[in-house]
Amino acid sequence: MKSRKGVVWLAILIVLALVVFSNRGRIHFDWAEFWQQLRHVGWVHIAAGTALIYATYWLRATRWSVFIGATKRVSPLVLVGPQFIGFTAVALFGRLADVVRPALVARRVQLSISSQVAVYTIERMFDLGAAALIFSGALLFAPSDLPHHEVFVRTGLLSLGGTAAIAVFAVAVRVAGGAVARVAGTMLGWLSKPMGESVAEKIRGFREGLDAVSSAQDFLVVSLISLAMWGMIGGAYVETLHAFVNTPQLATISYSSTMLLMGASIGASALQLPIIGWFTQIAATAATMHEFYGAPIEAATACGALLLGVTFLCIIPAGLIAARVNHVSLKKMTASGGGEDVSG
Repeated sequence: MKSRKGVVWLAILIVLALVVFSNRGRIHFDWAEFWQQLRHVGWVHIAAGTALIYATYWLRATRWSVFIGATKRVSPLVLVGPQFIGFTAVALFGRLADVVRPALVARRVQLSISSQVAVYTIERMFDLGAAALIFSGALLFAPSDLPHHEVFVRTGLLSLGGTAAIAVFAVAVRVAGGAVARVAGTMLGWLSKPMGESVAEKIRGFREGLDAVSSAQDFLVVSLISLAMWGMIGGAYVETLHAFVNTPQLATISYSSTMLLMGASIGASALQLPIIGWFTQIAATAATMHEFYGAPIEAATACGALLLGVTFLCIIPAGLIAARVNHVSLKKMTASGGGEDVSG
C-alpha cells in the first residue's frame, strides 16, 4: 500500500514538473523581484496576523466547549491542545486528517468519537455560515472604484443566497432530520448507492450535532464566537497584505476588498493535498491578487506564500509541541482515521 502511494505521488510530481517545463517560455517571473518583496515585508503586520490566527484557535476551543456543554462541562483550556494538533495534522497530511481533531477531543474529554464527529459537522456548518455572512456583507460594500467591482458584488449576493440556503437546510434537518436523510439517500442512491448511504449518514450526523446547540443562548453564543473568529481571520488577511509596503495595491487594500481573496484561499484549501496543496493554494491566491487587485505577479506570489504561512502553516510548531507533550503520533492517527493507536 505504501509503495502504491509512493508511485502515485511520484506520478503527480512528474506531471507537475512536465507542466512547468512545457510552459517555461510563457512564464515571465522575476525571481529577484520576488525575493526583494520578501526582504522588505513589514514583519509587525505579519506578527499581528499570526497573533490573530492563534487567537482563533482559542475561540475554536471555547466554541467546542459550548457544543459539548450539555453533556460535559469542560474548560476551553483543555481543548486548545487538540485544536493545535488537529490543524497541524491537516496542514501536514491534508484534509484526510480532519478526523484527528474530533478524535483527540473525544479522548481528552472521555466521550465517544461519533459524538465529537457530530460536533465537528455542526462546527463546519457554523464556520460556513459565519464566513458567508462576513463575505456577503463585506463584498457588497466593496469600493466602487475597485477593478472588477461587479464580480465582488455578484459574489456577495451569491454568498448571501448561500447563507440563506444553509439556514433553511439546517432548520429542515433540525425539524425532520431522519426524513431529510432518507430522501437525500434515496435520490442520490439512484446514481450511486454508496454515495446515497454516505450522504444520508452525514445528514444524520449533522442532525446529531445540532442537538449540541441545546438552547437559544447557546446558539447566540456560538454564532457570535463564529462571527468574531472569521472576522479575525479576515483581519489576518488584511495584516498580511498590508505587510507588502512597497506594493500599493496590497499595502492600502481595504478589509472588504480582501474577501474575494479569502474566498479563493478557502476554496483552494477545501481539498487540501499533503504538501502539494500548499503550492496550489499559493497559486490560487497569487492569481487572485494579480487579476483582481492588479498586484505584480512577483509581489502577489510572495504575498500568497506568506498568507499560507500566516493563516495555515503557523500552527505547525505549536501543534508539534502539543503532540509531543501529549504523546500523540500524527502520522499514526491520520493513517488510522482517528483510531485508538495514537501514541508516539
